[in-house]
Amino acid sequence: MSHNIQSKGSSAVRRKLLLSVALLGGAKGEPAPPPAAEAVASDAAESEAAITVTARRREEDAQDVPIALSVISADALDKTGNFTLGQVQQIVPSLQIFSFNPRNTNINIRGLGSNVALTNDGLENGVGFYLDNVYYGRPGQSQFDLVDLQQIEVLRGPQGTLFGKNTTAGAINITSREPSFSPEAQGEFSLGDYGYHQLRASVSMPIISDRAAFRLSIADTHRDGFLTNLHDGSKAQDYDNFSLRGQLLLKPTDTLSVRLIGDYAHQKQHYVLNIPVAYFGAYDSGATIANNIFARTSRAGYTLLPADPFARKGDSDSHYQAFMKSYGASGQIDWDLGKVALTSITAYRWWDWDPANDGDSTGLPVITKAQQANRQRQFSQEVRLGSTGSNVIDWTVGAYYFWQTIRGYGASAYGSAAPNWFVPAVNPAISNAALNGFETRSYSEPATKSYALFGQATWNVSDALSLTGGLRYTHEKKNGVYRQAWVAGTDLSTLAPADAAAATAIRNQFNPVTSYTAATKDDSVSGLATLSWKVAPDILVYGSYSRGSKSGGLNLTNIPNGAAPEVKSETVDNFELGFKSTWLDRSLTFNAAAFWTDVSDYQTAITEPTAIGNFIQYISNIPKVRSRGIEGDLSYAPSKWVNLTASASYVEATYRDYRNAPQAPERNAALVPTQDLTGVQLGGVPKFTYSLGADVAQPVGGNGIEIYGHADFSHRSSFNTSSSNSRYAQVPGYGLLNARIGIRTDSGLWDISVWARNLTDKQYFQALNAGAFGFVTGTIGDPRTIGVTLKTRL
Repeated sequence: MSHNIQSKGSSAVRRKLLLSVALLGGAKGEPAPPPAAEAVASDAAESEAAITVTARRREEDAQDVPIALSVISADALDKTGNFTLGQVQQIVPSLQIFSFNPRNTNINIRGLGSNVALTNDGLENGVGFYLDNVYYGRPGQSQFDLVDLQQIEVLRGPQGTLFGKNTTAGAINITSREPSFSPEAQGEFSLGDYGYHQLRASVSMPIISDRAAFRLSIADTHRDGFLTNLHDGSKAQDYDNFSLRGQLLLKPTDTLSVRLIGDYAHQKQHYVLNIPVAYFGAYDSGATIANNIFARTSRAGYTLLPADPFARKGDSDSHYQAFMKSYGASGQIDWDLGKVALTSITAYRWWDWDPANDGDSTGLPVITKAQQANRQRQFSQEVRLGSTGSNVIDWTVGAYYFWQTIRGYGASAYGSAAPNWFVPAVNPAISNAALNGFETRSYSEPATKSYALFGQATWNVSDALSLTGGLRYTHEKKNGVYRQAWVAGTDLSTLAPADAAAATAIRNQFNPVTSYTAATKDDSVSGLATLSWKVAPDILVYGSYSRGSKSGGLNLTNIPNGAAPEVKSETVDNFELGFKSTWLDRSLTFNAAAFWTDVSDYQTAITEPTAIGNFIQYISNIPKVRSRGIEGDLSYAPSKWVNLTASASYVEATYRDYRNAPQAPERNAALVPTQDLTGVQLGGVPKFTYSLGADVAQPVGGNGIEIYGHADFSHRSSFNTSSSNSRYAQVPGYGLLNARIGIRTDSGLWDISVWARNLTDKQYFQALNAGAFGFVTGTIGDPRTIGVTLKTRL
């Protein structure tokens, strides 16, 4: 491990094998891995191990860290077959990830982090995503394959002192495998149904003895689509990802190391083909919705698809795609100066996003384009100085700089069916001139500069009692510009003045010509105070208070009259009590945490219906939100052949003051434009989640060959995926079962397994969306998939 991370160390944290999986109060790993792990203890008494984490920017046993966290080891990822962050949420109950497409990815921890309905280029997520100590500014960058990892740490609650301003809900801290000074190579190849095939490989070896080494990692994944577009017979919801990472580790002296990393990834998906789930033509009051979905399609002579979502069929006449690229370079310098260690991390990253969408979810040429391309660039520099070894006071201080720009290129276009679809009562000569062939282009660019100073110290009052305190000061400036112009359509100057004015008014209801600038400045202080007490050598109890700040944002979009382009910063106060414990000679781990989080000026998406039956979305602040609940996990390894885990989370995340929320589409917004959502659960947050896991192995034949099996089950209770709490967007609860069975050598030379994801072929929704005129569409979860994987390690 690099010298920058200081070891507090005791002999107890260096045992032979991973012991426990702690999902909610502690660490998720492998309680007593089957003997195919790299080092297999012949004696059960030697099979204990600690899981090392860097949640406090130093190496520590996860069970000694007074933070609610989860750790998923590389071995755990291999056993489950998980290779994306969205799959990882199935084994971390308090983590929720929605990805309508990669740009519109929302990551929540304990119900907080981002609103389920919208991603905005001028606003950050409240869950920080870090890979090899580098912060990724856009959530879409987290949606590539996870390649050659050491482990994933999911830290819950505000982490602003050490991880930065936009970690009010938590942080995902991922570490990749470092180059090795001993030659090693590993690879795997998988085949499955739906045309699935995946190749993953890595190789590492020294270049100059123990002074220089490199590592090369590659992943290539393809899967055909689960959905069928009836318009042309093409498939949708497919997946095609290629990722490459190269590393160079230099150790010119025993106290100095330099780690250079370069990576490139591209992904191609054909999203989003919206699937019809339901239709409604009347409000809940019984009144007919004017110009509802039935009236629109009847006028057009279009036959709606049956509301049979799990037939997995949609109808789209426009091109749709979700293509993206991500690439970057970073350098980390670790210098051990004896009593202190210096760390410097420099990084530059690119992210390119190229979508296309059919905006009306039908086979009619209504909205032929509805897309926002991005070109994101970021630079970051962090310097840390910290104590080493075990001291009365362990401390870390540092400085951080972050720069980011996101150039957005929007496009909206309307086809020949748009006039009759949106404004049937208008003279066709005017409506056709206004909308048929009408296209607009927009440009937005928020630019961010952020500076921070931080420090954290732990006073080890005694061997059992410690007090931790930390502060972080952040100064941030954001500047942005938004422009929208008409680029195609009928020249309205050729119409009579009255007709031209009427057509112009129609266009302005959709995409007005506009140009404005916006800016915001924020100075915030984050901090924490934690008291922890080891009541026994293997039992830790702790209490903590932390404050986090999520910086203000910019609404760089087509916002309605009265909405402000600037969004105020969000402040979070979190109170937590927890304990971590191991029992039965460390074969049993039980951890739990209770939390209470108050959020002021919560940043959320507002969805307002318009007079023509579509929506305007933008970001604003809600006075108060609260998240409270309890988390617990249990892992038990009665022998090195058996490993059992169970985790659960109960989260009550509610609006505490939201009396002017936008109206749901099933209620008449023209009569009652707002509703009171005070006391209602936030969108995208199931109240109860749990997961179960089991790993078993058995030697056969006495020749170092084993058969093994793995199974995991995760369940989420019902949750709503709209910002208006529409009953049509209530996703029923569901559970998913995954399983694997295989045979391998204990040396890892070969390993062959068969597997199934969603073994019971559960039909479930990832999200539901209710349109303003009675059209409900859904994002459908993956069906059962099966396959075989062959692995080797040299």
